[in-house]
Amino acid sequence: MKLTSIKLCNFRSFYGRTPEINLAGGNERNTTIIHGNNGAGKTSLLNAFTWVLYEKFSAAFASTEQLVNKRAIAESQPGQPVECSVELGWEHENTRYRAKRACRVYKNTHEIEAGKTQLTLWVGGDDGKWNIPNQLPDEIITQILPASLHQYFFFDGERIEEIVRSDQKAEIAEAIRTFLGVEVIELSIKHLKDAKKNLEADLKNIGDAETKQLLIQQEKLEIDIEIITQRQTEIKQDLEHQQTFKKEVSNRLRELSAVKELQERRQSLESQRDANREERKKTKETLKKVISARGYTVLLSETTTQFREIFTDLKQRGELTAGISREFVNELLKSERCICGADLQDGSHSHLNVKTLLDKAGSSTVEETAIRMSAQVDEIDKQATSFWEEVDREQRRIKQLSENINQVEIELDGIQEQLRKNPNEEISNLQKRLDEIEAKIDELNREQGGNQQEIAHLKTEIDDLVKKIAKQKQNETKQSLAQRRINATQDAIERLSEIKNRQEKQFRVQLEKRVQEIFSEISFTPYLPKISEKYELSLVESTTGIEAPVAASTGENQILSLSFIASIIDKVREWSEKRKMIMVPDSSTFPIVMDSPFGSLDANSRRHIARTIPKLANQLIVLVTKTQWRGEVEEEIAAKIGREYVLTYYSSKPDCEQDYIQLGGERYPLVRQSPNGFEYTEIIEVERNR
Repeated sequence: MKLTSIKLCNFRSFYGRTPEINLAGGNERNTTIIHGNNGAGKTSLLNAFTWVLYEKFSAAFASTEQLVNKRAIAESQPGQPVECSVELGWEHENTRYRAKRACRVYKNTHEIEAGKTQLTLWVGGDDGKWNIPNQLPDEIITQILPASLHQYFFFDGERIEEIVRSDQKAEIAEAIRTFLGVEVIELSIKHLKDAKKNLEADLKNIGDAETKQLLIQQEKLEIDIEIITQRQTEIKQDLEHQQTFKKEVSNRLRELSAVKELQERRQSLESQRDANREERKKTKETLKKVISARGYTVLLSETTTQFREIFTDLKQRGELTAGISREFVNELLKSERCICGADLQDGSHSHLNVKTLLDKAGSSTVEETAIRMSAQVDEIDKQATSFWEEVDREQRRIKQLSENINQVEIELDGIQEQLRKNPNEEISNLQKRLDEIEAKIDELNREQGGNQQEIAHLKTEIDDLVKKIAKQKQNETKQSLAQRRINATQDAIERLSEIKNRQEKQFRVQLEKRVQEIFSEISFTPYLPKISEKYELSLVESTTGIEAPVAASTGENQILSLSFIASIIDKVREWSEKRKMIMVPDSSTFPIVMDSPFGSLDANSRRHIARTIPKLANQLIVLVTKTQWRGEVEEEIAAKIGREYVLTYYSSKPDCEQDYIQLGGERYPLVRQSPNGFEYTEIIEVERNR
């Protein structure tokens, strides 16, 4: 999971729609730094991530019910909705995602009435369009980064030591269950128990009144489909108009001699991007076909090895010896005549000699079958090798095409930015018009994708209703079958429970070992981290040969907590890699978003932590105050910065003291006097690393 951008609208101290915060995610410069004074909105920004993804907040986030910006509410009319939203973009396994969580409030005479929050998720297609996925947004997000793990990737650094408190053990144990796969087992047990309850219920006949109600529901759903289908037609027409507008504006830009060359370059890049997207789509289809046709061969390695062991054992025991076969010896005994002409009557010396050959001779049928199967097994192994070579080739092709698309899009963004900032007002206005058209096309594509999903959902509901209408009667045979299923379900529940218990017992030792390794790398102390059976974190020392608990300082607890988080990240990567048989290169990428991680550390610890935290995750986003940033922290992290922003707080206090921060030779405001009597925060991008 690589975070790409975040955008806020009327979220806490951020008034109106903020500019999009683009987040660094490169290999060398993987760190985004966001500067801000206390109260400027750093904690709000941290919680914007967790709210949009999980609708959760950190412990230090005060007044969670007051999400909507006060100025936006004050300026609204009674009954007029005020929207608060956070929109987050990220990439995972070469797929782009964009999630938006929004809520509305209404100002009435005596109170502020809040509506429900709504989460929408879009998935980027190979054609560049955004589509609504088949799965629920929460399910997709949880599959990428489970909600029970989010506090280890989005956390308040000043309160990080709370992880080692005993009252956190329940949350820690919950996180452990997630990446162990125990949550999946528990969910399976829950579903089995639900199924058991359903099976235990008496099967009842569906009456005529219910049938009538089902038919009414079916008719309503069919009307809903007609309405959405009509809207889809309108969207298609609107998209055609927008594409026409886009072409006209692009042609006008091309006609301007000052930017003709730049516009032609952009059109060339857009063609390259579309061609690469189409090629990537075809390559993915090819990969799917390869996996579908020959993927089974990689699952047979244990079986082919077992066959060869059996084959070798048969040969060693002489049951596959070449030469005289059992069938030939039996034929001689049956005819009572040897090929040399000797008499082989039953009981004679010659008969006994020939009969002993049966113990040494092999079956010609078994031998022929074994040899034929051996050739087939060799062919399976060859196909498996060929399969992996082709899969690797196609994956490399997908990765290369994705990199090509990314490079093209970066250059396109640069061209658009040049045109927006062009001193020629006609050129900048044309580009702004193009931006508006692109935004409208993007919005229509999202609505179109959502409508397609809604139509599919409604059709599924209609199919279910048709089946319910058709199945009006239940009988004793089904009840008897249900009882047999109840017994099988109970047996499955007991077996899954045993598997879950064993996994939990084995994993704690592995996690403790990893925490100890990381703690020893960061800390100068000789202490040893321990994890109890209840997942309580502690430090011990054994200078006397006997382990004794250590009264750890706040700084030591912070280092211990960071060590635990690093261990969690390692295990999540492990968990992610085991989820799939075939894994794309960036599947185990995960971010860390930290608010004020250096508050109570001494200078040496601050330097050590600043040197270490960029290595904890593939992507790092740090929110810091001016005092936390200066000195050793800036020295250690500066080379890793890919993006940098300043939160400028506008104070409504009449005599507020203004404050600034010096970054890359430029002076950026941290606190300013509000020009309108409201307090709010603006986001400014620092240009030194661009």
